[in-house]
Amino acid sequence: MIKIGLLSDSHGFLDPSLIPVLEDCDEIWHAGDIGSLKLVDQLRKLNKPLKLVYGNIDGHDIRIDVPEDLVWKVEGMKVLMTHIGGYPGHYTARAKKLLLDEKPDIFVCGHSHILKVIYDKQLNLLHINPGACGKEGFHKVRTMVRFVIDNGKVRDLDIVEMGVR
Repeated sequence: MIKIGLLSDSHGFLDPSLIPVLEDCDEIWHAGDIGSLKLVDQLRKLNKPLKLVYGNIDGHDIRIDVPEDLVWKVEGMKVLMTHIGGYPGHYTARAKKLLLDEKPDIFVCGHSHILKVIYDKQLNLLHINPGACGKEGFHKVRTMVRFVIDNGKVRDLDIVEMGVR
């Protein structure tokens, strides 16, 4: 069993209220638009395994150490994470190719600043977009997602709201 703290679109801002939430997690995943190396350092100081992909606003300083896509296995589930992916029925062409090639159980992306958790029956995967936890963008409420992966199943999915942007 592993508890995941999933962020996206921080745009260089880590809300202090998230620190205890993330400290309670076993791993931290960030689905792009990190925004600064300072934020990466803040997350690393939490001393948790960290999975990151870069987003469209991330500069060369982040892109030299952070991949565009990440695929790995955790607790019997294959995960694919990228920043710009779309959602079931509306995937980007690039994401659709990755999904068909990799056949993940969980697909994580960000970019839209819209929190969505949708089971894609056609591709047999769980799509998760945690919304945006930063202050930049059009979203009204800053969000992240916390969940447990336990022996091939996702459970206990919580939405964490940090207030208005």
